[in-house]
Amino acid sequence: MDHYPAFLNLTRRPVVVIGGGTIAERKIESLLNAGGFVTVISPEITKNIQQWVDDARIQHHCREFTDTDTQNTLVIVAATDNSELNAHIAELAHSQHTLVNVIDNPELCSYIVPSIVDRSPVTIAVSTGGASPVLARQLRMKLETMVPSSCGQLAAITEEYRDIIKQRFETTEQRKVFWENTLKGPFAELVYAGQISDARKLLDNLIEEGDGQSTIGEVYLVGAGPGDPDLLTFKAVRLMQQADVMVYDRLVSKTILDMANRNAERIYVGKEKDNHAVPQDKINDLLVELAKQGKRVLRLKGGDPFIFGRGGEEIETLAEEGVPFQVVPGITAASGCASYSGIPLTHRDYAQSCSFATGHLKDGSINLNWDQLVQPNHTIVFYMGLTGIKVISKQLQEHGMDGDMPAALVEQGTTRNQKVHIGTVASLPELVKESGVRAPTLTIIGNVVKLHKKLHWYEPERHVAASEFSKNEPK
Repeated sequence: MDHYPAFLNLTRRPVVVIGGGTIAERKIESLLNAGGFVTVISPEITKNIQQWVDDARIQHHCREFTDTDTQNTLVIVAATDNSELNAHIAELAHSQHTLVNVIDNPELCSYIVPSIVDRSPVTIAVSTGGASPVLARQLRMKLETMVPSSCGQLAAITEEYRDIIKQRFETTEQRKVFWENTLKGPFAELVYAGQISDARKLLDNLIEEGDGQSTIGEVYLVGAGPGDPDLLTFKAVRLMQQADVMVYDRLVSKTILDMANRNAERIYVGKEKDNHAVPQDKINDLLVELAKQGKRVLRLKGGDPFIFGRGGEEIETLAEEGVPFQVVPGITAASGCASYSGIPLTHRDYAQSCSFATGHLKDGSINLNWDQLVQPNHTIVFYMGLTGIKVISKQLQEHGMDGDMPAALVEQGTTRNQKVHIGTVASLPELVKESGVRAPTLTIIGNVVKLHKKLHWYEPERHVAASEFSKNEPK
């Protein structure tokens, strides 16, 4: 270990920064955030530093450095553009046993500044000992995705309960076991979800019960997005990795499943047309049953749970049964497929509104308000519309849509197998037949489809050229 890790308490303690440029500005800002009493010595300073002076947040001596400036201070930062002066400042600081940091010269430093993940009062520091600041920043960025933004609030609440826990549990080991059980359960997730009042109530109950273990688990209703695992939210990934059991749909790709806790039990409940592996009401009951066993249940759905995902039905059952849950939105297929195919859903010159509709057949027909869908300067996105594509094509034309209206089929959108088939409303049935397109496929109809040829940017490795029907693509 090249450096001994430590955190300094700078609150109201003297810190001297020598230099007034942009680098010094960044150092001053972090020192102020840590509560330091900052004095800046430099004949010139940036506008932001001047603003801090005007706001009486720092002191400024508008002059050159003198040897006495290193005295009576806890920390010194040498941030001038004069390497010889910086070395001289470091030498003085070392002789006085004062902590000194010299910009871009770790050999002269008695301390180095790590890359920080700030979730105050939780602080995570990453350092490479000055060997590679860029690597330290990259590692910090990865940690940013793993540590919830409200982690600091969780720490603050646990600090509030410190004396209560000491009174409730006699030994250090008992307190340790309690917090270990509590912080990996629903209490922490309630805090992360912003439900602070409910979190405090649960914590009070856990303290009274004495073991920190909740008798009921929790359900995480998570949107897995349209297919590309990089489109998952930070929160989705975190919950996926801590679940005890995973209940997932057909549209969730293997690459996304592999990102979940590998030790979690996996239950497939995927549904295809006329082939429901598990009926919806049974899925609802299953989530309740698993949660009441005290498990953390990940309900993973393709796209977004609340857009043709029946997520509302599932959490309605959970609410009725008193099961804690939280919902993590996902990028819906319409947004993901449109973006990856270069077809904006709205555009100033082509469409000022957009509708999402389901193409599922019911009793041999699609029950939609066709007059409302057929509007000028409008985009229509059909989910699950392949089976009913003849009805969709016919009804749109019968309700006034021009048969030459551009249309696109986006097959396996956002994945490496994405294919975009371009045609028109009139040619859609034949396009589906001749191209062999298969679910999952999204249908986009509107003049915005004209932009595909110009704006498409995503070229997956296994990309197949647009269908032969591209000859029907409007110019």
